[in-house]
Amino acid sequence: MAQFTSLTSRVMPLPVNDIDTDQIIPAQFLKVTDKNGLADMLFYHWRFNDDGSPTSDFVLNKPEYKGAQILLAGDNFGCGSSREHAPWALTAYGFRAVISTSFADIFRNNSLKNGLIPIIVDEITHKMLFDYIEEVPNAELAVDLASHTLTFPNGSVNFPIDPFNKTCLLNGVDELGYILGFEKEIAAYEQSRP
Repeated sequence: MAQFTSLTSRVMPLPVNDIDTDQIIPAQFLKVTDKNGLADMLFYHWRFNDDGSPTSDFVLNKPEYKGAQILLAGDNFGCGSSREHAPWALTAYGFRAVISTSFADIFRNNSLKNGLIPIIVDEITHKMLFDYIEEVPNAELAVDLASHTLTFPNGSVNFPIDPFNKTCLLNGVDELGYILGFEKEIAAYEQSRP
């Protein structure tokens, strides 16, 4: 897993509520077992017309948002089925954080296991961020994982993250990597047993 300490990036706004994992990565692209090519399938039915041409009005196709690593999404992001391909596609595209007022639990857990930070903010901050990005489309926000802080030009807010996932992300290790970090202690314990 990629290490995450801090990030300063432009923001891509997607003010749609209840975006489910089938919209994030449609079912026909779930046959793969790795992340290669998933960036091209992200929001596929919203990004492309039936003939495969890009839809000009969808935010991922707008040049002013290219390279943004923070997605500002509507309420209840990542609902629906439990496919891990959804955070795979988001990270493959280049997103490192998603901001919403709420996330589906399974999506949130899958995101944390794949280096994507789900940032929960209150409704007032959420609305303010959408208004601000509309006013200043090239604005940047900063995410600091150690202090679990989201900073914007006129302030900052803390976001919740549990200590275990925070530790894994700061060290760039998954659950198995975390356990392997105690390999010497585990071996010493095993040797001490009769």
